[in-house]
Amino acid sequence: MLRFLRDKVRLDTVALIAIGLVLFCCAWAFDVHEVIDDYAHHHHVEGLEAVFPAVVIVGLLGFIHGMIRIRDLHREVRKRRLAENHVKWIARHDPLTHLPNRRFLEEKIARHVENASVQAPSLTAISLDLDGFKKANDLIGHHGGDEILMEVANRLRGLVAEDRIHRLGGDEFLILLPRSEQFDIDAFGRRLIDVLSTPILFGAIATEIGASVGYACYPEDSTSLAEVIRLSDIAMYAAKKMGRNNVRTYNHAMNDDVALRSKAQSALRQAISDGLIHPYYQPLIDLKSGVICGFEALARWQADDGTFIPPAVFIELAESSGMITALSEQILRAACRDAVTWPDHIRLSVNLSPVQLNDPMLGMRIIGTLLETGLRPGRLEIEITESALIQNISLAESTLGDLHRAGVSISLDDFGTGYSSLSQLSTFRFDKIKIDRSFISNFDDDEKQEQIVRAMLSLGQGLGVATTAEGIEDETQLMTLRTMGCDFGQGFLFSKAVPAEQALSLVSSQGEPRVATRS
Repeated sequence: MLRFLRDKVRLDTVALIAIGLVLFCCAWAFDVHEVIDDYAHHHHVEGLEAVFPAVVIVGLLGFIHGMIRIRDLHREVRKRRLAENHVKWIARHDPLTHLPNRRFLEEKIARHVENASVQAPSLTAISLDLDGFKKANDLIGHHGGDEILMEVANRLRGLVAEDRIHRLGGDEFLILLPRSEQFDIDAFGRRLIDVLSTPILFGAIATEIGASVGYACYPEDSTSLAEVIRLSDIAMYAAKKMGRNNVRTYNHAMNDDVALRSKAQSALRQAISDGLIHPYYQPLIDLKSGVICGFEALARWQADDGTFIPPAVFIELAESSGMITALSEQILRAACRDAVTWPDHIRLSVNLSPVQLNDPMLGMRIIGTLLETGLRPGRLEIEITESALIQNISLAESTLGDLHRAGVSISLDDFGTGYSSLSQLSTFRFDKIKIDRSFISNFDDDEKQEQIVRAMLSLGQGLGVATTAEGIEDETQLMTLRTMGCDFGQGFLFSKAVPAEQALSLVSSQGEPRVATRS
């Protein structure tokens, strides 16, 4: 359409000028003015001589009007062209950092494929993922996280031409560089890390992030640029597994890790489908009476050979692969069905993944499960970590509000390990705070740690919120926590997590010794 209008402007301009020239030439060649004078003289027409200037003036005015209309049309075409270019720019660039985005990259790959017959220069695809960005984002909020990403983009521009840098989403970036024999990719990767690791000031707060860098080479690693980019991503994840601020080059052995992860994902998907992951239950003890008042449901996956796959492994896998919602709903449903068989005063506690809290229908899903299983809402306690809340505060407020109104209790898990514990307590309503096991493990030997635990318990008492201590492993810890006024406790001193039938047996044997073996 825009091209049509541009052509129309040119044609109208040429046509108008051509017609004007033709008319002028005809009038000059045929002496039109004298012809009109002779006609008026022979036919005694009075005033005809005065008509000709009027006609000329009208013609000139028409010509001028036509030129003005053409000029206006030209301006309109220019505005439309600028708007069209702006829309194209927006579609191909990240709105936050103004760097080329994934669509820009896809077009670049497509052009590379079209020119495959031509000798293409050697390229290096460098995948880059920020280390510690999530923690920094939790500390200074999403606005601060955006500031960090813009600063990262500016620092990358200082090292590489902007059209070679791409923001693929979140804190992931890709750099495509032409490569010469003298180019030291490892040294450049270290340079990237050094530049990005320099602290970023956000107001009075200095945030430190790092980067994991992986790279692959075209055409050495693959003759497909798209495949080289994928291989650089594999190398980057290998660097990330090594810890912060590492550089890795792609090698074929990394494909084995990817294959193993893919196999693990398939096994997890099948296990969820077959219902092979079950809730185990660790008792929660009322430290005043010494009796069981509830159980925390913990997911356990037993492999075919009888060994248990660590929850840290399959939970992370479920979160990264998008299976956490299905898994959590399955565990919650099974745990609610088990809890219905317990005495009415025994409560069920279930953890929520940060990924789940991004689901606006989460509250309704939980309430629907309670209705389905027949468990009274007042017997369910949902545990949420601080990091889960900070990701989407407004959605978290809405979800927790729905659950509270239904009668479900909310517990702040791993209290003290995040960046904004006090902020969460002031923003959200909690029925309980759980002091992380890292504070309990050695507080009886560390005076400073003991004072921190004491302060946490005093905070809970001052707010009228119940407190639970995790990771109680010996009688000394138990006695000290009782003296400090802690309300509830859990840990290996009482029992490890056990299957549903053993959990019911623990409730039936309240008079027996609490301490259980860890085997």
